[in-house]
Amino acid sequence: MPLLEPKPQALRPGRKRGPAPDRVPDLQARGTPRGLREELSALIGPEKVLSTISDLVRYASDASPYRFVPQVVLVPETVDDISAILSYAHGKGREVVFRAAGTSLNGQAQGEDILVDVRRHWAGVEVLDDGARARIRPGTTVLRANAALARYGRVLGPDPASAVACTIGGVVANNASGMTAGTTRNSYRTVSSLTVVLPSGTVVDTADPAADEELARAEPRLCAGLLALKAEIEADAELTARIRAKYALKNTHGYRLDAFLDGSTPVRILRGLMVGSQGTLGFLSEVVFDTVPLDRAVSTGLLFFPSLPAAAAAVPRFGEAGAVAVELMDGNTLRASVSVAGVPADWAELPPETAALLVEFRAPDPAALDGHEAEAARLVADLDLVAPVASVAATGNAFTRDPKTIAGYWKARKAFVTAVGGSRPSGTTLITEDFAVPPARLAEACAELLDLQARHGFDAAVAGHALHGNLHFLLAFDAADPTDIERYATFMDAFCKLTVERFDGSLKAEHATGRNLAPFLELEWGPKATELMWRIKELVDPDGLLAPRVILDRDPQAHLRNLKTIPKVEAVVDPCIECGFCEPTCPSADLTTTPRQRIVLRREMMRQADGSPVEAGLLATYGYDAVDTCAGDSTCGLACPVGIDTGALMREFRHVRHSPREERIAALAARGFGAVEASARLALAAAERLDDRLLGSVTGLVRKAVRPDLVPEWLPGIPGAAARRLPRTDRPSAVAVYYPACVNRIFGGPEGTARGGPSLPEAMVALSARAGMPVWIPDDVAGTCCATIWHSKGYARGNAVMADRIVEAAWGWTAGGRLPLIVDASSCTLGLARDVVPHLTARNRELHAELTVLDSLEWAADELLPRLEVRRRVGSAVVHPTCSMGHLGHEGLLTTVARACADEVVVPDDAGCCAFAGDRGMLHPELTAAATAREAAEVTARAFDAHLSANRMCEIGMERSTGRAYESAVLALERATRP
Repeated sequence: MPLLEPKPQALRPGRKRGPAPDRVPDLQARGTPRGLREELSALIGPEKVLSTISDLVRYASDASPYRFVPQVVLVPETVDDISAILSYAHGKGREVVFRAAGTSLNGQAQGEDILVDVRRHWAGVEVLDDGARARIRPGTTVLRANAALARYGRVLGPDPASAVACTIGGVVANNASGMTAGTTRNSYRTVSSLTVVLPSGTVVDTADPAADEELARAEPRLCAGLLALKAEIEADAELTARIRAKYALKNTHGYRLDAFLDGSTPVRILRGLMVGSQGTLGFLSEVVFDTVPLDRAVSTGLLFFPSLPAAAAAVPRFGEAGAVAVELMDGNTLRASVSVAGVPADWAELPPETAALLVEFRAPDPAALDGHEAEAARLVADLDLVAPVASVAATGNAFTRDPKTIAGYWKARKAFVTAVGGSRPSGTTLITEDFAVPPARLAEACAELLDLQARHGFDAAVAGHALHGNLHFLLAFDAADPTDIERYATFMDAFCKLTVERFDGSLKAEHATGRNLAPFLELEWGPKATELMWRIKELVDPDGLLAPRVILDRDPQAHLRNLKTIPKVEAVVDPCIECGFCEPTCPSADLTTTPRQRIVLRREMMRQADGSPVEAGLLATYGYDAVDTCAGDSTCGLACPVGIDTGALMREFRHVRHSPREERIAALAARGFGAVEASARLALAAAERLDDRLLGSVTGLVRKAVRPDLVPEWLPGIPGAAARRLPRTDRPSAVAVYYPACVNRIFGGPEGTARGGPSLPEAMVALSARAGMPVWIPDDVAGTCCATIWHSKGYARGNAVMADRIVEAAWGWTAGGRLPLIVDASSCTLGLARDVVPHLTARNRELHAELTVLDSLEWAADELLPRLEVRRRVGSAVVHPTCSMGHLGHEGLLTTVARACADEVVVPDDAGCCAFAGDRGMLHPELTAAATAREAAEVTARAFDAHLSANRMCEIGMERSTGRAYESAVLALERATRP
């Protein structure tokens, strides 16, 4: 063990704990049984088998209220892997569940035996027919697919609120729809073809003209059975009519029986059945969608009503006027939304009975939108709207075309589950229900639902796709309390009977049956249709191999089994409902753990008794899997609708693991940073004369002896040292203070782009002077830093030392804040502008409030570019927006500067945090490799004339990943405007 390796016990939860009833038992502490692990490793490769107790626990939870601990988690890469897994399961009598994003709300992506991750290696989009169609792999998020289609003016029909995280496999498997899809643009209606691996291992491409012939040869029993069921259904006029009536509403409860009415051949029937089959009939390896037009002219209004029934009553009128979306939000939802960034704080004061409609019209062009807006204005004038708080009065219950305002409205609406869930009482479990009634009866259904909730002691939040009669509501209860579980069970019985018997509605409109509505399938469909569904399952999956007890379960109490308790954990992450919205943005998602999984593991520790074998197993791996390989960039906080920052918790855990001696050394380094800076520059200069292999060997040995998380690994191609002296500048004429970040005072520029040109500080000074906006570099910047080095590593004392020092210095340099301070690295801008504040003394917080900190991109785009003449451009540039730009809202500024320098500017669809994170990419190179793999594949797929960013360490990280030389966009702008 390395000399300074921290003890795992340092991360043990502090308070005394007894064992929770639903804890993982001690018998599972060693993870996957040895025989199972070895057999599967031999079958598909050990690197595709996840078997530690940490692996099993982190995959046991998803966005649903259930928790099932698998025996093993597999991460296949190919269809051959999938076929091998299914063959193995057949031979051994085992069960298989497929899981992609884990955003399903009803437990359909959870299993107790073999769980198969089909997200990690299953992403990809191929745009076909100029955007009219798209071939998409199941691990691709809806957001990523739509990004590829947007440049063609197209989009997918399904538009679930979880589009940022949910993947195509789950969308099709659940027949998810969303805000505008209704019954005409959902997966069932827009899937052109799909490729499925059946439980037998047979692969069927439904687009293949010979597919029926091949299926008949491979699966004669299946083909005959599908045609027999078709004939039986069509011969029953009453059943046929019932099926058609059921799908006039949004309905994802059970198997898609109209596939037998719509499909003329076994393969066509199979194509329809697979949509909404929730992983119980096969694995979807790819899907071809027919896309729909992306209407770019949009007008949206957020209209407030005195009550939920009043809002519901207005819905049909907007539908008749041509609205594409009418979203309903009740008072609980609106008040909970104040936790979402940008939502007015006074929404918290809205009366409980208030409700709102988010109404949107879309058109291909502004002229066509005019008519919709005129009709909307007429409707609004005729409605009894209210303005209970000042922010509502200010907007006037009016429609707007402003993209920023519209985005804010939708952000609040899409945060429904997370915002309400985040505001639930600590320790309670969240249930998300989803049903549909005839749209004309929506107001009546709302009134009945409110009465039912009150009678059972629930104060649920209600929202939904009102245009289609589809409502969602959220309930919170204590899954550790049998009395509360009984209350929930009684409510569910009453709710399901109300929906079916009073409204003839759908018990699952778009979230699919899963586990929690399986016991109520026959209540909605009746015995004849339900028995047909059992026969479908037996026909396609005769051995019950795939996702048993999902959709079909004869146990009337199945929905109460394995309900997930939510132990209280650290306050910063305790509101988490485990929705998974954070996962696509996480740099370590394909390497170790995600933010959600870090929280899930922490909660399991809280379920365990002090010192249990399971707790010990989790702690043994948590240091590397959760803490060390967290980039600490807090992009999870940006992705989370309620801003949960798991990165902040990991930085705190780094602090907890530090010894007092380490904290003292870090504080000394902060006080003597001038010497540290000079030494680092000298080391880089010396390294230029040494062999990379020698340096790599030396640092490797030291890392093993000391600790990998303390000693950076020498990486071939690391830039040389920056010039010791900064450019000379004149203070009296300066209109701004320029602060070259320490990374730009230590590291030189990329060799491939330097071309004998200026350094970044030289370029910034020259460019500013050229624009008539001269800057001044203080003489005493050496030895100062934005404090991000200490902040990201959790060194509290060093962080405080440097934070106070830099703010005091900046206040003096800027003449008490009269001049702006320009910073030339985006992470350092973020550090100086925001991150230092909590660590300052009270006096220095006052000084900081007087500072204006600007990033070099802000300076270049807003102040310099309008005053400069662009004299030359390169043909193409690809940009890397850093995570700090995301926090600062500066991604658009990077493209603005890049467009001044290049005729074509490309932002990779898979652009994300590079995870170099200061020196973390040198401490854990595997983290940056995993984080940048998809972006690097896009970048290297073609040639670019320039590769631009605005943070030296991120540029180094991208150079490592792509083999292409990245540089600051400021350098490119200097060349483009040079006389």
